[in-house]
Amino acid sequence: TMMRLTKPTLFTNMPVTCEDRDLPGDLFVRLMKDDPSTVKGAETLILGEMLTLPQNFGNIFLGETFSSYISVHNDSNQVVKDILVKADLQTSSQRLNLSASNSAVSELKPERCIDDVIHHEVKEIGTHILVCAVSYTTQTGEKLYFRKFFKFQVLKPLDVKTKFYNAEVSLTDEVFLEAQIQNITTSPMFMEKVSLEPSMMYNVTELNNVSAGSDSESTFGRMSYLQPLDTRQYLYCLKPKPEFAEKAGVIKGVTVIGKLDIVWKTNLGERGRLQTSQLQRMAPGYGDVRLSLELIPDTVSLEEPFDITCKITNCSERTMDLVLEMCNTRSVHWCGVSGRQLGKLSPSASLSIPLKLLSSVQGLQSISGLRLTDTFLKRTYEYDDIAQVCVVCPYTSPES
Repeated sequence: TMMRLTKPTLFTNMPVTCEDRDLPGDLFVRLMKDDPSTVKGAETLILGEMLTLPQNFGNIFLGETFSSYISVHNDSNQVVKDILVKADLQTSSQRLNLSASNSAVSELKPERCIDDVIHHEVKEIGTHILVCAVSYTTQTGEKLYFRKFFKFQVLKPLDVKTKFYNAEVSLTDEVFLEAQIQNITTSPMFMEKVSLEPSMMYNVTELNNVSAGSDSESTFGRMSYLQPLDTRQYLYCLKPKPEFAEKAGVIKGVTVIGKLDIVWKTNLGERGRLQTSQLQRMAPGYGDVRLSLELIPDTVSLEEPFDITCKITNCSERTMDLVLEMCNTRSVHWCGVSGRQLGKLSPSASLSIPLKLLSSVQGLQSISGLRLTDTFLKRTYEYDDIAQVCVVCPYTSPES
C-alpha cells in the first residue's frame, strides 16, 4: 500500500443560527456550544479547533516536497525471503530512485510488514508516476515479482513575470528589475523570501523595504500573505561591479542578470521553494556613440552658471574624429566655444568633458542641444533631453 504524507487541516464547521424569536429558539446556539469541534466563545467561526486528516491525495505544486509512506504487508501464512522493495519516480524527462535502502530484507513473517518513507522535492510540472516494485522468494524457492503504479499531477503554484527598466541617464548604468508574482493556487501563501541572486556582473539592492529610523520593514507588512489570484510586485536595482562598469556602455547582445529565489509556506507550515532560470535581457543599443552624464547637480540657481561632466563612449568598431557643438534652447544656454575638436576616439574608448551652462527659466528644465559630428563619415549625432535639473530663484521678493 502507498499513502501520501501531508499535514492535517483545520476542521471546518458550517454554523447554523437563528434569531431568538424563531421557532428553534436557542437550540442551535446550545448545539454549537456543545460541539467539541468549535472554538469556545466563537462558535460561529467556520474554522474549528480540531485538525482533520486529508481525505484525498490533494494537490502537489512545483517546489514542494512530496512525501509518501510505503508499506509491504505479508498477507499469506508463509514466511517469504529476500524481499526487495524499490520505489522509482517517473517524470516526463527522467526516472529517479527514491528508495531509502537498496538492500534486501532477509525474511518477512506472516502479518508483518516492511515500512519505508520517501521524500522528493518536486522540480518538474506535469504527470508523475510512482512505481513501487517488490520482489521476493517463497518457501519453495520460487522467485516472484509485482509492481504497482501511482499517478499524480504536479501543478504550477506561481506565475512569475519580469520587466526590465534601464536608467539611461544613470551614472552607473543601473538596471531596475520588476518581478510580478501571482499566487495561482487555491489557498493563501505566506511569502517567506523573494530575493534576487545577481550574476557575477552585478550587485543588487532590494527596494522592497521601508526604513523607519534604525528599523526596516517590508513594504507588504510583517505578515506577508498572498491570497489566491493576487499579484505582488517586487523591485530590485542592479549596478555593474566596478570591474564591469567601464564596459557597461558598450556591452551588446544578451546579458545575464541573475535568478529569483522564492520561498513560501502554506497550510500548516508546508514549505515550498522555486528558483527561476537565469533572467536575461537584451542590452540597450546606444548606436555608434553614447553620451552619458558623470556629474550633474540636482538643483541650480536661476541665471547662474553650473558645471556638468559628460562622458562620450565610442560604441562602434572604428575610430572616430569627433567635433562637439552646443546649441542653445529657450531655457538652457551653453557657456563656452561651440565646435570644439575632441580628437580621435578609439573603439570602446571613453572621453570625459566638463561643460558649463545656465538656465534663464525657473522650474524643472531639460538639458538639450548637444551635437557630436564624426568628421570621418560626416555624420552628426543629436542628444536632447539628456537630463533634468531643478532651477530655483536664489532670492525672494520682499513682501509688500
